[in-house]
Amino acid sequence: MIIIKNGTIVTESESYHSDIMVENNKISCIGANLSDDNAEIIDASGMYVIPGAVDVHTHMDLQSGNSRSIDDFYTGTVAAVCGGTTSIVDHVAFGPPKCVLRHQIDEYHKLANGKAVIDYGFHGVIQHVNDGVLSDMESLAKEGISSFKIYMTYDFKLDDGSILKVLQKAKELGIIIAVHAENNDVINDLREKYVSNGCVETIYHAKSRPDHCEAEAISRVLHLAALAGDAPIYIVHTSTEKGLDEIRKARAQGQKNIFSETCTQYLTMTEEKYFEPNNNGLKYVMSPPLRKKKDIEALWKGIQDGAINVIATDHCSFNLKGDKQKGADDFTKCPNGAPGVAERVVVIFSEGVMKKKISINLFVKLLCTNPAKIYGLYPKKGSLIPGADADITIINPNPEYTITRNMLHGAVDYTCFEGMKLKGEIDTVIQNGKVAYKNNKFFGKKGNGEFIKRKIMEQ
Repeated sequence: MIIIKNGTIVTESESYHSDIMVENNKISCIGANLSDDNAEIIDASGMYVIPGAVDVHTHMDLQSGNSRSIDDFYTGTVAAVCGGTTSIVDHVAFGPPKCVLRHQIDEYHKLANGKAVIDYGFHGVIQHVNDGVLSDMESLAKEGISSFKIYMTYDFKLDDGSILKVLQKAKELGIIIAVHAENNDVINDLREKYVSNGCVETIYHAKSRPDHCEAEAISRVLHLAALAGDAPIYIVHTSTEKGLDEIRKARAQGQKNIFSETCTQYLTMTEEKYFEPNNNGLKYVMSPPLRKKKDIEALWKGIQDGAINVIATDHCSFNLKGDKQKGADDFTKCPNGAPGVAERVVVIFSEGVMKKKISINLFVKLLCTNPAKIYGLYPKKGSLIPGADADITIINPNPEYTITRNMLHGAVDYTCFEGMKLKGEIDTVIQNGKVAYKNNKFFGKKGNGEFIKRKIMEQ
């Protein structure tokens, strides 16, 4: 039994002073002056007590070409929980050509089972469409895989007709489709053009994926979702003002069931990072790429007015030494992806809450409650109510410090946020009723995390 006393409890809609009692892995009671002689007392005076954060966009143990991400389901979830995140929904990697839909789900169960230290779910990935795939969507949804991802770029991109079939099936089942929206043909044309002209420096990663490519693809897939009867659609890692404008436009025209996500990196860094010397710009090779200051400003405005629903990470960690350096002489050889699951909560708390861009309640909504509601985890996750899982993060708003890689707990050898000045730190994390992190130490256990059978999205 644990009692958290004297803290400010924060939900998406209110903040108040009260105590929380944890018993048998659940929140059992919230009230004033709770006591029990057998309880471990955690004093949260002057601190915020929030639901354990939920990251619905990670890539653990991902194979990409001839590189494999350095964080598996153990090291990646250790990094997550030490950063205040107590559950994830992982996007599985592509499988072999023409494989059945459940192939990668079965593979990822093997990768995560016995390793994860926090609870986890999976998004299925659709890399081709036929009657078998559409049938498997239904059977997997009954097994708790209530979302699937499609790509409009990369080797297993879907054409528009296939996307429409997937969206129609999703509408029928009441499940949600996550979309990586970039115009594949334009990107490939630009990449070939730049490389053939000797333009191989890291900045050309950004130049080859301009904002119009994101905006056009978002517009196109939203039209397809409208054709499918306003099928539930979730735009991952929105990174541009133009892309966000397309989301706003569709909603203004009355289209429903549109959800949008951005990520920590797109709110804090610009494409100037690609010019860092000694090939350090390779740290930031991710897709979509880092953008311009005007895009950062537009995304924060979208967060403030509700156009953006979730802040996630797209955590996909490759070491700078070795894997990322494959792009030293040609940006197209660098594996796409960057770490972020350890940094999200503190960076957004510091940049958002402490700099008064967002309220503490909106912070909880974006990082905890909305992702849990959209992806079928709520109210077990993302909430502080009796009966919910005892996943709780306590934030001390007072410490000021400079973030470095050495402070973090994952396996990757760098952080994109090296040297950023922050205010506010994770004090304590409780996961499934037990202290998993405190005093910068990890106390969880390998295999403590369980697979979450997710419900159909709350609408």
